[in-house]
Amino acid sequence: MLLVIDVGNTNTVLGIYEGPRLVDNWRIWTERDRTSDEYGILMRNLLSSRSIPLEKIEAVSISCVVPPMLNMLLELCEKYFHIRPLVIEVGIQLGMPILTDSPAEVGADRIVNAVAAYQKYGRSLIVVDFGTATTFDYISPQGEYMGGAIAPGLGIASEALFIRASKLPRVELKRPQRVVGKNTVQSMQAGIVFGYVGLTDEIVSRMKEEVGTHPKVIATGGLAPLIALESKTIEEVDEFLTLEGLRLLYELNRKR
Repeated sequence: MLLVIDVGNTNTVLGIYEGPRLVDNWRIWTERDRTSDEYGILMRNLLSSRSIPLEKIEAVSISCVVPPMLNMLLELCEKYFHIRPLVIEVGIQLGMPILTDSPAEVGADRIVNAVAAYQKYGRSLIVVDFGTATTFDYISPQGEYMGGAIAPGLGIASEALFIRASKLPRVELKRPQRVVGKNTVQSMQAGIVFGYVGLTDEIVSRMKEEVGTHPKVIATGGLAPLIALESKTIEEVDEFLTLEGLRLLYELNRKR
C-alpha cells in the first residue's frame, strides 16, 4: 500500500492507495510543533481505525509546503514505516517541464495538482486550488507548467476581518442566502463568499484571454465546492486531485 501525505499550511490530507484505488483518506490540522512520535501514534490510530496495520505501508509520497515539518516527516517514515519517502521537489522526475523563472520556488502542491490534472485530461488547463492560499495554475496543451497567480485564501480573509475589525465576529464559511445580508454574519458571508467567486471568475477569465488556448477549469481544495457552486468559470471539482498527483509521481519515480 502507498501512503500519500499532502501537508498544507492549515490542513494535512492523507490517503491510502492500493494500486490506483484510493482506499481511504483523512484531513487533519497541520500542527508544526508535533513530534514524529505524536504523528506516528496518530498515524497508527488512523490506520487501525480502517484495520490497516503499519506493516502494510510499503511506500510514502509527500508534498509539503511547511518546511519546518519536513524533517519530522522524514523521521516519522524512517521510525514507523522503515521507509525513505518520495518528497516532491525539483530534482525528481516530474514528467512535466516547469517553465517559470525559478522552478524551485513553485509550491510542491501546485506541481502535484498540475501533473494529476494533465494526466487526467491531457489538454490545456487552469487548476484552482482553494487552500490557505487560493492558487491559479496554467498548464499548456503540451503539458508544460507555465505559472499562475496566488491570492489570499478564504480562511485568511475571514480570519483577518475577525482579528482586525473589533466588532466583527468569526463566521462559518458557507453559501449565503442573499447578497444583501440582514445581519452582520450574513453580510460577512456574502462579502467573503461572493467576493471570492468574483475574484475566481475574474482571474480565470483574464488567464483564458491571455493564454488563448480555451483551457478546461478544474478546482480542488477543501473550499472548492463552495465557490464552484456559484462560479461561472469552474467546470469541475476534483476533491482528490492532489492525492492522485502524489500517487502518479510516486509511480513515475519508483524505479529510481
